[in-house]
Parts: sequence; C-alpha cells; structure tokens
Amino acid sequence: MNGSRKIVLILILFTVILLALFYSDFIWSKPSAHIVRTSSYSNSSKTANILKPNIGPFRNDNPTPCSCQKTDPANKYVSKDELEEMQKRRAEEFRQHQIRTGRENDVLILAPANTPLQYPIKGFRVTPMNKTRIPGLALQAEARPVYKVTLRVQKGLLSVLDEQFGELVDGQNEKELSISSSSLKQLNELLSRLTYTSTVYHIKTQDLAYFSFDNHEVIFPIEIRRLSVPVLFDPGKDVNSQVTVLIKVFLRYKELNVLIQSIRSLYPKIKIIVADDSLEPEKVKGENIEHYIMPPAQGWFAGRNLALSQVTTKYFLWVDDDFVFLENTNIESFVKIMEANPELDVVGGQVESNQFSFRLEYEEGSSDEDGVVNYFMGRTEAVRKVGFDPFLKRVAHTEFFIDALGDLLVVTCKDLKIGHQKHSNTNKYSSYRHPSKSDSNAKMTHHFFKNHLKCIKY
Repeated sequence: MNGSRKIVLILILFTVILLALFYSDFIWSKPSAHIVRTSSYSNSSKTANILKPNIGPFRNDNPTPCSCQKTDPANKYVSKDELEEMQKRRAEEFRQHQIRTGRENDVLILAPANTPLQYPIKGFRVTPMNKTRIPGLALQAEARPVYKVTLRVQKGLLSVLDEQFGELVDGQNEKELSISSSSLKQLNELLSRLTYTSTVYHIKTQDLAYFSFDNHEVIFPIEIRRLSVPVLFDPGKDVNSQVTVLIKVFLRYKELNVLIQSIRSLYPKIKIIVADDSLEPEKVKGENIEHYIMPPAQGWFAGRNLALSQVTTKYFLWVDDDFVFLENTNIESFVKIMEANPELDVVGGQVESNQFSFRLEYEEGSSDEDGVVNYFMGRTEAVRKVGFDPFLKRVAHTEFFIDALGDLLVVTCKDLKIGHQKHSNTNKYSSYRHPSKSDSNAKMTHHFFKNHLKCIKY
C-alpha cells in the first residue's frame, strides 16, 4: 500500500513539473521570428499583445536559395537547336530590363566617415514579411568600457540571428533593439547578424530605421517591395519579329491600301494590325494582316488601344492610314536607336519635312521633350502601361503625351522619314474629323478632372 502511494505521488510530482515547465516556457520565453504581433482588447486602457502564428506563405525566417531541383527547368521545352541562340537573346533582353528598371546600378553605398556609425546610406530593399540582414552596420569608436547601440523601426521587427547565451541583446523581435558589449569587435559581429522583418504585407512601401550611439543618430530608408517578374519580348532574328505596324482606319480605305502596298514593297513579311471603326467596314486584303472591326465611330484612341493590345513584339510602329512608306523609310533605324538606349520609350520621326515635336509645361514642373509627330516607334510594354484614353474619339494626339508625362521617355530623331498622301477627304470623313464645339467643351471638362489641370493652352 505504501509502495502504491509512493508511485502515485511520484507520478503527480512528475506531472506538476512538466506543466510548470510548459507554462514557464509559454509565459517567459521571447516570441520567435515566426510570431506576428497584433493588438487586441481595444476597450482596455492597456493594449495586450496577442501572439498569433504566422499566416500565409510570406514569412521565411531561414531563407534558402530558390531551387529547381524538384521541377523541370523552363528551357526543357526549347528546341536544342535553338536553345543557345535564345539564351543569348534572353540575356541581352534581361540586361536591358535591368537598365530600364534601375536595377543595374542597384549598389550598396556605406557611410563610414562622418559619424561613428556606419550604415547603408541609400538604405536597402526587403521583400514583405521576409527576414533580411541589414547590410553594412558597424560602429567605429574609441576604446571605452561598454559600447551600446540602438536601432528602431516602425513597420517591422528587429532581431539578431543565432543569438548566443551571454550576448547582450535587448529587444529581440521588437521594433526597438539594443546591443551592448565591452568588446567593439563583438558588437560589430552582432550588428552583422542584425535582421529586419516587415510585419505588414504591402507590395510597395517604406520604413525608416533610426540607428543611434551616444548623441549620434543616423536615419536610413528600408524599401519594402514585392519583386516584380520581368516581362521580356523575344526580339528574334530580324525586324519582322521585333516590330508590328499599327494603323487605325476610318473610311479612308483607298489611302489604307496605298499605305499597305508601300509597306509590303519594303517589308513583305512584317505584321500589320488594322483597327477599323468605319461605318461600313470593307475587307482589308493581304498576308500577315490582322483586321479588327470595331463598333462604328468609336474613335482614334479606342482603335489605338485595340491595336496595341494585340501586339506580341517588343516594339510597334504607329502610322496614320494616309501615310506612305518612302524608299528611305527605315524601320531598322528606329530599332537600332531604341536597342542602344534601353531607357527610351518613344522615338518620333518625320512626316515628309515635318518633324513636329513639342514640350509640355506643367504647373508643378516642366520637362524637356514630351511629344512627337504622329509617326513614332513605341516600346510595347511601356506604352501599354499608359494607354490611350478612349474618351477622346477624334482629335487626340497631344493628349496621349499629357498622360505619359513623367512616365515615358520621349525623343525625336531626324532622317526617320515617312511620306504623306495627298488629302482627299470626303464630306462624310470631314464631318467626323473636326469636332463640334460641344465635343471640344466635353474634352476640356474631361481634362480638368482627369489630369487635375488648372488651365490648358495649346
């Protein structure tokens, strides 16, 4: 009997010890980087921190390199005969993409000289809710008994990776963290392991980090950004796979056919896309021509949008339906300029002797080169992001460049020429070509609201 009681008492004592250890760990242990802190009990005078497990696929506290080991490589589906050449083209397209997005010069700049604090002067970039080391942090100070630095942020949590017993880190997984040590070398080693994890998922936002030592404080930005996937166009091997010719036609089929014949005399295989909102559409004949019929009189910009939406090449060439290719009309020259200058979005040419270009002055600032003649080559992906406002049905050219101001880099070049056919407008065409006063008033009202304009003068 006494032996049975002893066994029961031992079991009870063992259970109590286990429960004590469990609750002690739950109450006193610091939250790990897998914890998202959220506020609750809004009716209370004190805010309680409720610990919740990580939700969603975003947090990655022990990042590992992306691997294709458990899936087929994307190049598996490319013919072996074409793979090497395609990889060269892809590498060049990606290089240009890096230039256009500013990633080519995305370098870390440290500021070690003016204060004891070394930090990334331009800041650094993190992906939302992923733990990232803060690069370049260090302290440069004269000998003293104890060194102490503090870092604080607003939209994330700070932590030191692989914290060891005895290392003086206060504020693990908090918005403010302090590190102290009697050894400058040890303190800098801890700073090299300091990480930032954003707590709010946002594809593009920013935090500020405040880094301080004694009376010194520096501030640097943290860009929180979801990386975008490149959109690359395979340029192929010649102009036919680089450029699509776009035309918007309304009633003027005679002029359109002259234009198409002139294109085919120089570029027999290049794709032509025709957007047609004529009142009674006629068939447009020819090889490698896509003819899209629209509702009647939908307008020039609606037609431009439709044509642009069907482009699968890196560039498009815009021409009016009454233009005509000349012997010295050279699409390759446009391409050469844009390939050599990946920052460019639109390159304008000349219509006969007219190299029409203009500058837009905006109340909050001005720009040097903003609009070109209605004969231009555009970078497909860039121009799609601006688009053509379908509200503007008739006279609408400058309006595209108003919408593009500050977003598209535009230039005009001499000797990129195209011809213009003689005017043979019918009365029916002229009645649509020239807007009434009510249309003009509606257009200005539209600009007033849409572009937040105070006044406009052409």
